[in-house]
Amino acid sequence: MSRINRRGFAAGSAALVLAPYIARADRKYDPGVTDKEIKLGHTNPYSGPLSAYGTIGKAIAAYWQMVNDKGGINGRKVTFITYDDGFVPSKTVEMVRKLVEADQVFAIYQLLGTPTNTVVQKYLNQKKVPQLFVATGASKWGDPEHFPWTMGWQPDYATEGAIYAKHVLATHKDKLKDLKIGMLYQNDDSGKDYTGGFLKGLGKENEHLVSAKVSYEVTDPTVDSQIIEIKNSGANVFFNDGAPKAAAQAIRKVADLGWKPVQYLANVSASVAAVLKPAGFDNSTGIITAAYLKDATDPQWANDDDFKEWMAWMKKYLPDANPADAGNVYAYAVSATMQHVLTACGDELTRANLMKQAASMRKLHIPLLLPGIAINTSPTDFYPIQAVRLAKFDGEKWSLFGDVLSNESS
Repeated sequence: MSRINRRGFAAGSAALVLAPYIARADRKYDPGVTDKEIKLGHTNPYSGPLSAYGTIGKAIAAYWQMVNDKGGINGRKVTFITYDDGFVPSKTVEMVRKLVEADQVFAIYQLLGTPTNTVVQKYLNQKKVPQLFVATGASKWGDPEHFPWTMGWQPDYATEGAIYAKHVLATHKDKLKDLKIGMLYQNDDSGKDYTGGFLKGLGKENEHLVSAKVSYEVTDPTVDSQIIEIKNSGANVFFNDGAPKAAAQAIRKVADLGWKPVQYLANVSASVAAVLKPAGFDNSTGIITAAYLKDATDPQWANDDDFKEWMAWMKKYLPDANPADAGNVYAYAVSATMQHVLTACGDELTRANLMKQAASMRKLHIPLLLPGIAINTSPTDFYPIQAVRLAKFDGEKWSLFGDVLSNESS
């Protein structure tokens, strides 16, 4: 079952966390688990400037409904409790405390956003509550030495940024002297990861190629002034690290200005429905991004078994949702990962065992990952996905090109 509650959390309503106990001689449970139930907690910006990401939370709820309809996890139904934090970190703190102390969830799962995860990371690690498969690719989520209860899922932003930079250099190697690169980034850790990775990919000898590096705040009504500044720097390559609303605004403004740079778009905003359509398909043609999941608008996947199962799930559980919104693919794939880990726990549903199983995935193939990409973790590697392929928007869909680019050995 799923429970979406968007009301705020009143201070002082925390309840005591029960100590781990043994339900039966052969079953070990921590808070949030019984013979019949597993409770997972989550927050998402269903409202506010990043509400486009609300698709993910709704799709995750629909995924667990499907799992429950099929009998649950080893006979236990999943209760998915999700709150609207509006992408306001102070609200995230209140709601995560409510989830842990009042709702008594087993784990925090897929909490969305870099600043919102950051403000609860220490709290959850002190409480030894898993903060699993966070919906952000900041590099800080892969630090098991200091934060053993926090794990990322998607490719990290720094690696993605470096891949774009290396592609820029490779495709302009004969005319580097004429190359000027402009960057738009969100003013938080995610944006700093993206731009830092991009600069690292360029190498110190090429950092002078960056003609403008301009930030924006998630609360900014538009990014028009930032795009004008980047264009006026003379940039002929534009790296767009905007969240969906800002990314779409940026693409449209580039077109309005008659500016024609080579454009790279952060994967987090590569949704055809949520970003490229509002920006205009004509304006988006030729944009390059990094992909690790199958794109629902790409007909090459139409006959793949996992894609057909995903489409059947969409029709049954999210009949009014847009299949072209990449959030629905993302939610399904990350939830399949969580389902795998919970199933692997068997009847030892302790928080420590949950983290142990999460850190023991080897060449795991889950639905909707691109061919050649698998999930790998270990006690010292908390980056589940470290491979991507580049894709270019052809006016209707993302078209993959090149080989799988991996960072597994790093």
